Amino acid sequence: MKKLLSIASAVALSCSPLIAQAAEEVNVYSYRQPFLIEPMLKKFEEENDVKVNVVFAKKGLEERIQREGKFSPADVVLTSDMISLFDLVDRKLVQPVESNVIDENIPANLRDPDHQWYSLTKRVRNIYSSKRSDQPVDINYEDLASAQYKGKICTRSGKHPYNLGLVASMVAHKGEAETKQWLEGVKANLARRPQGNDRAQVKAIKEGVCDVSLGNSYYFGKMMQRDDQKAWADAVYLNFPNQKTDGSHINISGMVMAKYAPNKANAQKLMEYLSSEEAQSIYAKDNMEYPVNPKVAVSETVASWGEFKADPLPIADIAANRTTAQRLLDEVKFDL
Repeated sequence: MKKLLSIASAVALSCSPLIAQAAEEVNVYSYRQPFLIEPMLKKFEEENDVKVNVVFAKKGLEERIQREGKFSPADVVLTSDMISLFDLVDRKLVQPVESNVIDENIPANLRDPDHQWYSLTKRVRNIYSSKRSDQPVDINYEDLASAQYKGKICTRSGKHPYNLGLVASMVAHKGEAETKQWLEGVKANLARRPQGNDRAQVKAIKEGVCDVSLGNSYYFGKMMQRDDQKAWADAVYLNFPNQKTDGSHINISGMVMAKYAPNKANAQKLMEYLSSEEAQSIYAKDNMEYPVNPKVAVSETVASWGEFKADPLPIADIAANRTTAQRLLDEVKFDL
């Protein structure tokens, strides 16, 4: 049974879908892992005297909110990718939040003009390559389908939201037919069936299973901090793809206000805080993600990876192709 976690304490989730209401509180449903968001939620509690209750989940929050309907206790929903974010919007499970504070903190291309969703952080879909080669790889996503990488690629499931977002961006740039051909080429070049998470692919490179893999950049920093994973990170280069063409694919984590939020004022207050320089600095320092607030610099670790050209395609344009991307992955039977 999932647990409802208060930043102050953890209590078992009752059979009732309702969260007990206190005088000043806000209820968060989160796809973001606890260790990634707890530091800033603690700060918010301390500075605003508002208790934050959090439901953490890996999947199924959209269905849960839909099932709870107007009795849902959810105030703010945090997502770890654009796919989940836009799924909430498409299911009409959100309400607009018009806030000058948020609009000033988050650039226009990273938020909805109708105020239904907002980005919180940016993450790059990088290509990791083995240091068994002499130099970092000047590589494009398109190259993963070329003959030179036959039997050399590792990846997590193609249907995972991080890869689904990348495929959706390929559809936006290349069209359906060319993207399908690309997926068939990448599948033919896999060293093993898609499995594990992004870190597992870097481990596989270290172990000689493959030479290249897809992975978000912040995992590189996380691996460098862990004694049991540092050797994996030391075995690879972190490459920013498509630097001479469209730029590297950018995904986002994001936030929305739930449609029936019972604590709207506190929900907006929390959303404004998450876009603030203080919260964005925590994202940058502790999580090694790219902040969306332009006033906040990346961490020293992230800065050491170098500057890069990002794909300027609007997030909404990429997300609009996610259904097509899912269908193409099914047609190619990418994970089989």
